[in-house]
Amino acid sequence: MNSTLTFFLNTRKKTEDLCRPLEIEDFTPQSAVFASPPKWHIAHTTWFFEEMILKKYVSNYKPFDDSFGYLFNSYYNSLGDRIERGHRGLITRPNIETVFEYRAYVDKAMTALLNMSESEAIKKLTILGVHHEQQHQELLLTDLKYTFSKNPINPKYVETNLVEDTYIHSGWVDVNEGIYEIGHATDNFAFDNELGRHRVFSEPFQISKSLVTNGDYIDFINDGGYENSKYWLDDGWHWLLENKIKHPLYWKQKNDQWHHYTLSGIASIKEEAILAHISFYEATAFANWSKCRLPTEFEWEIASSQLDWGRRWEWTNSAYLPYPNFKIAEGAVGEYNGKFMINQMVLRGASVATAKQHSRNTYRNFFTPNTQWQFSGIRLAK
Repeated sequence: MNSTLTFFLNTRKKTEDLCRPLEIEDFTPQSAVFASPPKWHIAHTTWFFEEMILKKYVSNYKPFDDSFGYLFNSYYNSLGDRIERGHRGLITRPNIETVFEYRAYVDKAMTALLNMSESEAIKKLTILGVHHEQQHQELLLTDLKYTFSKNPINPKYVETNLVEDTYIHSGWVDVNEGIYEIGHATDNFAFDNELGRHRVFSEPFQISKSLVTNGDYIDFINDGGYENSKYWLDDGWHWLLENKIKHPLYWKQKNDQWHHYTLSGIASIKEEAILAHISFYEATAFANWSKCRLPTEFEWEIASSQLDWGRRWEWTNSAYLPYPNFKIAEGAVGEYNGKFMINQMVLRGASVATAKQHSRNTYRNFFTPNTQWQFSGIRLAK
């Protein structure tokens, strides 16, 4: 079996493994526009391979169901109409058994194609599709957590809490001024937004060896951090007031003790554990309160070899913009990243929910500044 096919099959199996703890009723609900149902994720990642590869490279390929293009397209305008994002939870039919039959149908066709073809174009698109599915594996977990958190009985997905990890690091990394190379530079896979390796000049800076802990953030809350506008960007302050934000997502205070919802149910907050589910607005306010700042994405990448990263997506103070010489690819794959380079902030690293083989120090994740439901955290700089 060739390496591309192995990577494909292992990733497809991993998605289904993530679904094993779920009950039938868990696959369909959508709790927010941004939180897609598990059924949609497992169908959409299948749609990607059918639409981008099988329809293009397999002669006389017969789609599993002609309606699935409308149901499971995400944001690819060039591939036709699609259901509204906030209506994905209304797809009670096809049922989950049919969706898994769809996956098996496409997996069989992809296996035959990859066994037969030596095309570099097919290999390249397959690897892109696998990394796309790994992104959705993480989204499946974060979306499921948000949906479960709205359930009054606080259900458990797994027995082990993903966010009880702690740090043993302290102190700061000192980085000298200089000209540094930024961006992906190897023949290994990278998304197009990582390409366009270029030089940047950096002033000297320091970056924390550790991420902010729950205890650190509780100090911020207790010191009136959510009540003092001087720490907040104006846009963030309006977001806080409009949404009545007084603490991180999933946190609740009961009998003067902080608790939070986790994928293993409600748990008391451990002060030494790493903070999670923080928006860019909150990260910036905390940094201002700490008399520090967030690193730029370039500073983060420059220092990354000296940091222990990968447990939280780390907000940077960089807007999501194209690198020099960035080019949008032809066809539908050109819609993957470039058109989102507006009103988003860059996060670096990875998280406890990120798939294996899916992290690298040039990875540029991006979300709007009010985003909380990802496993995001804070690393300070000065």
